[in-house]
Amino acid sequence: MSVRESDNPELYARVQEQNLLRQYDLLLNCIEIGMSKGIEAFDKYTLWSLNAAAVANIAQFGGRYREEPIYVGSHLPPHFKDVANEMDRFFSLIHENWDVLSDATLLPAYALWRLNWIHPFVEGNGRTARAACYYLLCMRQGKLLPGSKIVPERIRENREPYYAALQDADRHWNEGHFNVSQLAGYLDGLLVGQLTDAD
Repeated sequence: MSVRESDNPELYARVQEQNLLRQYDLLLNCIEIGMSKGIEAFDKYTLWSLNAAAVANIAQFGGRYREEPIYVGSHLPPHFKDVANEMDRFFSLIHENWDVLSDATLLPAYALWRLNWIHPFVEGNGRTARAACYYLLCMRQGKLLPGSKIVPERIRENREPYYAALQDADRHWNEGHFNVSQLAGYLDGLLVGQLTDAD
């Protein structure tokens, strides 16, 4: 069961907004479990659940890796047959570097960029990437972060620097380098804004 935006834009927008609220509640549970079990709790099942919550009733294949081609503007994500391997590598990099890269925003920035780059789901990739990023930001701080407007909401409100930072990471990757420093700097500013508002 799903509603198409073209059939009922108002209902579609309402379902999408309610999904974000449900996804956030689920995300809080995931973060609490992660803080109890450690970074290895961040896995494909976590992302499948977060994606399913984000796209309930607006996409029929929520919570499963895509098995078809997908197109995102000028970016051509990996072939669907490569998605599972790309995602295994994604989790491996985060787990293996968790104690090595102690910077507060570097691995969250990587997750935000890489999930957008792989585009592992049919729908809700951006929402799932922002949730994963926030999960890792909280894990880095060892707590649920205070503030009434969290980083994912701040990204949604100001997307231009977000898109520019994603494109910068893409450019470095295409040149054979891993560099998400622009995205990490962008997240630094958003995180400071959230924590400052909380004070």
